Amino acid sequence: MNDLPKHRVIAPRILYFGTPVVLLSTVQPDGSPNLSPLSSAWALDDRLVLGMGRLGQGLANLERTREAVVNLPSAALWPQVERLAPTTGRSPVPEVKRAMGYVHEPCKFERAGLTPLPSDTVAPPRVAECPLQLEAVLLDVRPAAATPQQPEPGFSIVELRVTRVHAHEDVTVPGTQHVDVARWQPLLYVFRHYAGTGPGLGRNFRAET
Repeated sequence: MNDLPKHRVIAPRILYFGTPVVLLSTVQPDGSPNLSPLSSAWALDDRLVLGMGRLGQGLANLERTREAVVNLPSAALWPQVERLAPTTGRSPVPEVKRAMGYVHEPCKFERAGLTPLPSDTVAPPRVAECPLQLEAVLLDVRPAAATPQQPEPGFSIVELRVTRVHAHEDVTVPGTQHVDVARWQPLLYVFRHYAGTGPGLGRNFRAET
């Protein structure tokens, strides 16, 4: 027992212990594209689950049109993601977000220096520079459960179904449908810092490559 690491109780303000960054493409009411950086996403089968703030324009667009593209940037794209971080497509900017330093930005692609591409199955555009682009339709939006400490959580749980996957050729295994995990380096969000992944450590018994 003496060889076990020492530990202590902590109370971090946020719990981003290491999640993939998402750039969510949606369509504004005027037909222009919106691009929202997200820090809470996971996948199971053909379903994606996102955590989205209720004050953001991305969720409003998604609830209205029921379509989106979940673009997954590589670690090298973190500067472009950070250019979008203090922006919102909502105008006027909600006072809560304005107090945190957010500003309205109607041209998200241009601000980030990213390129929109037409999608195949949904209206929102893909982000050309992102190695993985997942076209998706909305299945459900559920407000986060209230607690005594947080009676009105400011976010919702969003479930999507993926309808098409686009991948850069250089992150796929030639002649297969598989992503090359040695070449795909996703951008991670770790306690509000950007990080990449290191060398592979091993494979799960169900891995097909």
